[in-house]
Amino acid sequence: MTTATASDLTAPTIGGRHHFLLRRLHSLTGIVFGGYIVVHLLVNATLVQGVSPVDIFQKQVDKIHALPFLLGVEWTFIYLPILYHTIYGIWITMTGQPNVNNYPFGKNWFYLFQRVSAIIIALFIAFHVFGMKGLLGHTLWFDPDHATASVVRHINASWSVAYIVYPIGILASCYHLANGFWTAAITWGLTVSSAAQRRWGWVCAALLVFTFGCGMMALFAAIGDRKMIVH
Repeated sequence: MTTATASDLTAPTIGGRHHFLLRRLHSLTGIVFGGYIVVHLLVNATLVQGVSPVDIFQKQVDKIHALPFLLGVEWTFIYLPILYHTIYGIWITMTGQPNVNNYPFGKNWFYLFQRVSAIIIALFIAFHVFGMKGLLGHTLWFDPDHATASVVRHINASWSVAYIVYPIGILASCYHLANGFWTAAITWGLTVSSAAQRRWGWVCAALLVFTFGCGMMALFAAIGDRKMIVH
């Protein structure tokens, strides 16, 4: 992968001699973040199972909210890793120098798409979290006691939410996840040879297809259940 990133001269502006450690922490939090996305999409995909005779999605949400110390778990394994990965990722995006114009190789395009998807994800997460927490109005609020109905209401808040915001947000998230896992294996020395990188690339491509499929299944299930909308 031939890419130009921030030169060593910029390292002192964020972390100095700890720059290497910060980059590794960024990769590690990305793995944690990616694992959360996989679980999140798998749980959401249970929306396709409907509510009769049993609301499977509601049961999954109940299990999550029954976890002890849920707030601490959320901040430790979700919010803090996402915040660090996002903030440091913004700095990488601002200081990186994509060179697809001079070297239009496939991996260089993957690098550029990774940076673009990062910007999209940051905006998407802000909308998703603030909306689900009720900060953008009652229509977008997620009620864990009425999980399926409130998700359906959220998705069907407007055509732009259902057909623009979520499809783009899901695609960007799944691509960033798959490509991030591919580069993480190189970062941690797990795929040293070209053959190993190629094999892992196929696994990550399959992960992209699988997670995107889960996300779209959940989305279309919510779009198709408008009759469950509660106000």
